[in-house]
Order: sequence, then C-alpha cells, then structure tokens
Amino acid sequence: MSSTGETKELDERKAAILNTVVTDYVERAQPVGSSQVARDPSIEVSTATIRADMAALEREGYLMHPHTSAGRVPTDKGYRFFVDHLAQPLPLGEAKQEQIQEFFSRAHGELERMLADTSRLLAHLTDSTAIVVGPESPGHERLVVRSALLARISTRVALLVVVLSNGVVEKHPIALDAEVADSDIDTASSYLQQHAVGLSISQLAAGGVHLPATGLTEVDALLTASRNALGGVEDADFANDHVFVGGAARMADRFAEVDQVRAILGILEQSFVVVSLLRDVLAQGQSVAIGSEHGLAPLAECSLVVAPFAGEDDNTGTIGILGPTRMDYPQALATVAVVGQRLSRELRRG
Repeated sequence: MSSTGETKELDERKAAILNTVVTDYVERAQPVGSSQVARDPSIEVSTATIRADMAALEREGYLMHPHTSAGRVPTDKGYRFFVDHLAQPLPLGEAKQEQIQEFFSRAHGELERMLADTSRLLAHLTDSTAIVVGPESPGHERLVVRSALLARISTRVALLVVVLSNGVVEKHPIALDAEVADSDIDTASSYLQQHAVGLSISQLAAGGVHLPATGLTEVDALLTASRNALGGVEDADFANDHVFVGGAARMADRFAEVDQVRAILGILEQSFVVVSLLRDVLAQGQSVAIGSEHGLAPLAECSLVVAPFAGEDDNTGTIGILGPTRMDYPQALATVAVVGQRLSRELRRG
C-alpha cells in the first residue's frame, strides 16, 4: 500500500503490538488492553512491557485511549501504518470467490445495469456501501453506433434504441402521426440498422453525414426525427459520469448518530463529490483513504478502499467501498481488487 509519508517506521515489537491492536479491535469492536495483546503468541514480552509500548504508541499518535475504557483503539495514523505495512492482500475465501464467479458468469447486458448490479454485489460481499463510477466517456465525436432499433410502443409513440460503443444504451421516444403504419416503422428501423451502425454520433446528427432519402414520406419523417433525437445525444454532456451506489442504507447500521448517517448519505447523493473523492485517492497513488485523509468532514470516521477498472478502449472507471475506519482492510482490499479485475474482463469481452 502507498504511504502518505506521515508515518514513521516503528521498531518490530511496537509494530507487532499495533498490528494486534488493530486486528483485535476490527474483529471485536472493543478497546484492546495489554492482557489481550499478550495472548498473541508472536508477542513474547511481559504485559508490563506491552503496557509501556502501548503508552508510547499513544504518545506517538498511533493509538488513543477512550475515556470510558482501560483499553486503547487505533487512530487514523494507526490504521494508516497498519495498511501501509500489509503484505499482499489475502486471497478471498472460497465462498466469496464462488459468488463473484457466479455473478460475472451471468452479468450481461447494457453497461448501466452491469455497473449497478456490481455495486450491489460489492456491498453484499463487504457489508459496506459500494460505489462504482463508470469509465470516463469519450467525447461525442468518438462514440460510435453499434446497433440502432426503432419500434412502436403505442399508437402515437415509437422508441429509438441506440447502443453506443461505450456500452451505453440511449433510448429516445419518437412522436408518431396516427397514420404511420407498422411497416413504415420497420422500414425506418432496418434503414437505421443498415446505414447508422459504424457511424459516430456526430456523423449521424443533423448536419453530419448525409443519408440518402428513401423517397417514402413517412419513413423519411421518422429518419429525420431519429436524427434530431441523436442530435440531443450529441449535445449531451458526456463528462457526466455514471455513478452507482449500492448498500447506502448499510451506513445506518454502522453509525449510531442519526445526524452522522444523514451527513454521510448527503455526500453519497452528490455524484460530483463522490467521483472526485474516488479519483483523488487513486491520483495520489493510494488504494485506501482513512478518516480525515480524504478531507471531507462528514466522512471523518470513514475509510474508502478503491481500485480502478478498465472498460472498452481502456477508458478507466473506479470501484470502491465506503465504511467505518474500523474495517477489515485486508479483505476489503482483496474484494475490491478481485471485483474490479473481473469487471474489467467482462467489459472488455463485451
């Protein structure tokens, strides 16, 4: 793991004691005393020595002493040292590996649904709030039509469905005159499939590549309406990211204060903030942001574990989980990494 540069090296014994405190506190959610640390067979010193070292770790900012307990708990600095000195992430248990394998064996369809489903999978696997930010979309001039379909959905409305090269499915209603026959819609749909596939949105939108008229009044009117709809796609802001949050309600189970939960959920509702948060962690060369490291006061008691994933054309997305700082970091890192790798493989294959 990449260090913030703010933690110094500890001697081997203090590092082992800190490691035991973090591991025990994550597992039991209770302050850890010297007698509990002494039960670790790898720490072969007296409880008096352990107490002295724990007091030193507190003075150095790695541990804190809750007022209501004789034990100690890790600080953000303590968690950071623990994370920075982890060995390679532990392998996932067999049950989790099977869940991931089963999920991706049947995870097909449009990009948005796959990313949303992946966020729910990750939330379930980690019992945390999961966030998936879709790959950055290229500008409209680079988005190419993979498939185009026009179908009647009511007497006066047809639906234009366009699958783009970034995996996004665009759906646009097209108003119909009452006299438009199903055969005209079918002809227009076939024409779009024949002539639109392989062209970019810029080429298809009005003023782009000229598509010859069919000579059929109703069909040409449908094609014009379809091109106008695609012009709306061209004008859309493709910098807007697809952000999917799974398991947001789990925050209510992890934090007791209602105002704190409300503040965290308020952050999760702000897509721009969420996207910036995840990307900033990766931009700093990290995979974990702990407590105040991410700079958002409402998330001061939360940690974020992130990993990149690659979509088609190597456009990069981000996957991550948000939970309390008292988190099983080895398993969180392993789970996020494996799900990100499998998601990359599925998107590239698709």
